[in-house]
Amino acid sequence: MALEAAHDPKVPSSYYHDDDAASININSKLVNPFVGKSHEEMDDLISRFMEKTRIDEIYSEHIRKGAYLAQDHSAFDDLREDALTLKPEERSALRMEDPKTGNKWNQPWILYALVGCCSLGAAVQGWDETAVNGAQLYYAYALAIGKESGDAPDGRDAGLRGLVNSAPYLCCAVLGCWLTEPMNRLLGRRGTILVTCLISSLTCLWQAFTSSWWHLFIARFVLGLGIGPKSATIPIYAAECTPANIRGALVMMWQMWTAAGIMLGYVSGVAFRTVLDGGSDSCSNDQPVGILLGIRCSLNWRLMLASPMILPLVAVAYVYTLPESPRWLLSKARQGKTQNFEGAFTALCKLRHTRLQAARDLFLMDHLLDNEEHIKQNHNIFFELWSVPRNRRALVASLILMFFQQFCGVNVLAYYSSTVFEDAGLKGQEPLLASMGFGIINFLFAIPAFYTIDTFGRRNLLLFTFPFMALFQLLTGLGFLLEGRAQLAMVMTGMYLFSVAYSPGEGPVPFLYSAESMPLYVRDVGMSMATALTWFFNFLLAVTFPSFQNAFGNTGAFGYYAAWCMVGWVLILLFVPETKDLTLEQLDARFSISSRSHARYAMKQCSYFIRHYVLRRQHVKRPTIQLPQEVEYGHSKIDQPRKISFEKNERLPTPLSH
Repeated sequence: MALEAAHDPKVPSSYYHDDDAASININSKLVNPFVGKSHEEMDDLISRFMEKTRIDEIYSEHIRKGAYLAQDHSAFDDLREDALTLKPEERSALRMEDPKTGNKWNQPWILYALVGCCSLGAAVQGWDETAVNGAQLYYAYALAIGKESGDAPDGRDAGLRGLVNSAPYLCCAVLGCWLTEPMNRLLGRRGTILVTCLISSLTCLWQAFTSSWWHLFIARFVLGLGIGPKSATIPIYAAECTPANIRGALVMMWQMWTAAGIMLGYVSGVAFRTVLDGGSDSCSNDQPVGILLGIRCSLNWRLMLASPMILPLVAVAYVYTLPESPRWLLSKARQGKTQNFEGAFTALCKLRHTRLQAARDLFLMDHLLDNEEHIKQNHNIFFELWSVPRNRRALVASLILMFFQQFCGVNVLAYYSSTVFEDAGLKGQEPLLASMGFGIINFLFAIPAFYTIDTFGRRNLLLFTFPFMALFQLLTGLGFLLEGRAQLAMVMTGMYLFSVAYSPGEGPVPFLYSAESMPLYVRDVGMSMATALTWFFNFLLAVTFPSFQNAFGNTGAFGYYAAWCMVGWVLILLFVPETKDLTLEQLDARFSISSRSHARYAMKQCSYFIRHYVLRRQHVKRPTIQLPQEVEYGHSKIDQPRKISFEKNERLPTPLSH
């Protein structure tokens, strides 16, 4: 299929960079490859599709109607010359997809079962991360890497504690994330989820039987093989199986249930603390290592580390009762396994209300894959991720968000909150209870993001919450300059309020932003890079915090993260465009604006905000920036550039995308 650009002569040629124009054209064709095709051309495509796929002829009418619907969602609004008509139940199902009159939550039960499996995987992810939070209060001394244990200097022990705690994220960054593609290619989406959940379960059990710091490090490093590929595969599996009108909400559900898993990790710390003699004076930290490793003293932290092992087994038990990803089946069908074409159609029939919707999505998926394969054969994807300005701007914005998701300091609190609360004066079970409160707040305040992320926008949420995150990190650090109950009150208030500010903003936005801003033909590579970066800095913070804490104290540590939050606010303001309510074509136009132009616009935004909201000047003009209203190709024209405000909320019909 030809991919020539067809710029409207009304648009000045200087508006587009050559690489941007080519990138926009490629992505437009990936969004809808049937733009401008005649009835005869569509008939020919349908005939070749039926011949290639060998799908049973009883579905031919569904395929024909679905193909025309894929070309134009209003294809059956009027009477057609070819006499094709829709049944009442088909019209009803299509009306349910309408963002204005439909109900996006009205989906087949099997799709919600799939969502449930993905939610289990997300909860496993969060639980794996925080199971270590309470356990380290006890195993650090049992494994001779506690602050007061052994003959080694305190700095060495702190470094080893950080290394053990961060081992899974080191594995994710250097190995786990990069296994995503080969595992998915060989095992499929469901197979990868099954294997990674098994790895998570077995390594959690393995951690419970370790008796030295290096043995626990190895077990936790292998845990990263379960975390890394799973963190990339489950969102892909969900996105490939769900219709476009519910896809964004599902991405948010991944973040919400990860927060739920984080909370469960804290709950398990409270639940298992007093098992046998755990937490009692007979197992105090000054006891010999031999006693602390005994079953009566060590069973509590061993159960904490093993507690996440049950949840992934539930996912393992029923992941194969769900349909495989239709897109993955189509990719296998292209390798000669033609029976997978009908398998993909069958899977879509289970995931959609009608065969018409399944046929439409199958026909569109197949032709999108044709175009993607053509693109991959003629482009160096990794090179174009950086060399094409449109791609580079989206990648840089995504990497900024991923970086500051770690350097805002949230995972330091997730992994070490119990230790921080101990330093603030809590004793016995109190640090675990305080950490559980932090986890509950993190979960509860992730729920509003379902509504705020599409109401206020991604960028606005971040710009609003980052100053508060900086303030509350600073409040936490300054609390350690006080003494007694005042210190505890200020530290706890700062940590809890930080969780309130983080959960609806920097918590869910980075993964959603990375997924939607990347062009389709480089999305897999871009997402792998973004995911690897966030896991690497997750590891870096986890491994360095104990030593950092020893060197600079809690005040210095939290002041450091507060400063990074303010740096993050500036970079988001200058280099992260808003993506709310934009179609994929509009996203191409948005990221075709140079970084310098966007930075100038951002400074004008600051000036407008101060003059309008602070100085209360009512007649100040809202800043605008020039970009096209539509970017379409083939036989469609491009509208003239117009000036719009990035804050303007415009909902335009969104084409199907896979």
